[in-house]
Amino acid sequence: MHEELENFERNHVWDLVEPPPNCRHIGTKWVFKNKKGENGMVVRNKARLVAQEGGDRLSGDLSPVARLKAIRILLAFAASKGFKLQQMDEEVYVRQPLGFESAKFLDRLYKLRKALYGLKQAPRDWYARLKSFLLKSGFVMGSVDKTLFLLSSGDDILIVHIYVDDRILVVHLRLWCLLSRKFEISLMGELPFFLGLQIKQGPEGTFVHQAKYTRDILKNFGIGDSKPMTTPMSTNTALDADEDGEIASPRTSHRQAVKHIFRYLKSPELDLWYSSGSFLSLRGFSDADHAGCRIDCKSTSGTCQLLETSLVSWSSRKQASVSLSTTEAEISLLVDSTSAISVAKNPILHSITKHIDVRFHFLRDHYEKGDIDLVHVVTQNQLADIFTKPLEFSTLEI
Repeated sequence: MHEELENFERNHVWDLVEPPPNCRHIGTKWVFKNKKGENGMVVRNKARLVAQEGGDRLSGDLSPVARLKAIRILLAFAASKGFKLQQMDEEVYVRQPLGFESAKFLDRLYKLRKALYGLKQAPRDWYARLKSFLLKSGFVMGSVDKTLFLLSSGDDILIVHIYVDDRILVVHLRLWCLLSRKFEISLMGELPFFLGLQIKQGPEGTFVHQAKYTRDILKNFGIGDSKPMTTPMSTNTALDADEDGEIASPRTSHRQAVKHIFRYLKSPELDLWYSSGSFLSLRGFSDADHAGCRIDCKSTSGTCQLLETSLVSWSSRKQASVSLSTTEAEISLLVDSTSAISVAKNPILHSITKHIDVRFHFLRDHYEKGDIDLVHVVTQNQLADIFTKPLEFSTLEI
């Protein structure tokens, strides 16, 4: 127990402070465990201090977590409006551990600098309290993303995005004044780093990249000093799956293909740029090869979504069913197939298109309602092409 508390002090886990009025706090308790050796004999007794009230109940302890694509949309929006994303963190207080209370400061609490084991119920409680307060203050919760809250007043807009346990992102410092009156929170400054993303906000826009993450990966695999490649994959390489669906006896060619990808990640220009002052119109690109898989003849679909020129979402996946034509493979938004656009716009089901699953035709409904527009884009300008097959450097450079 003494060793556990000494580790807390050495790692600056908490500070013993006088709590603010009406401060909410969490209890602490000791959990004991015996560490056994190979012969089953106890070799060490361990004590761990945890911070979870109400036993070990885990059901219902999870809180909604913001998705990365939602964070990228928020970054693009903030950059376009010239806003700076700020971080705020809830201040968590716990009671002094039983048997180790300070004789001089019995009424004080520990303010956490780092998370304790057992803080499973706190994120959900924090989300519920913040959600209730924001809704009562006039904010509207996102219909799809339950971690996003917006408040509009004339030309002014306030945005709160909750992410990862007890941290939140805000687009306007007015929110700091609003929230600090209700919650014990600290202002952490501009958002520099999030889940491996390095974020640099400036007057002309925002850069998002993963240079540190890439360096760490290359170092771990011993190829940090290798020369960068200009493409992620050779256009002459055709990948085949193992007949049993599992990786079996990888050869040198497989290792070279993986190394090729790693070396491509060393390119200094692999980042996202969200410019300020841009008009945020949503554009979606969609493409597909036809029967590109040599094993089952299934097609690969690729999509990407942009707010004007800001890339915020993308995907690449094999289709679940075999497409009998390029028309079926390519039904979606900005595509380079005029036949796919004709089918989506034309309400008449021709005999050659009756095999297309009904679920794909929801696109036509939205087109007829005016929610979306379908536009043909020439193959040279098809941004989703990169998500369906390997391309030459000259095409990637465009």
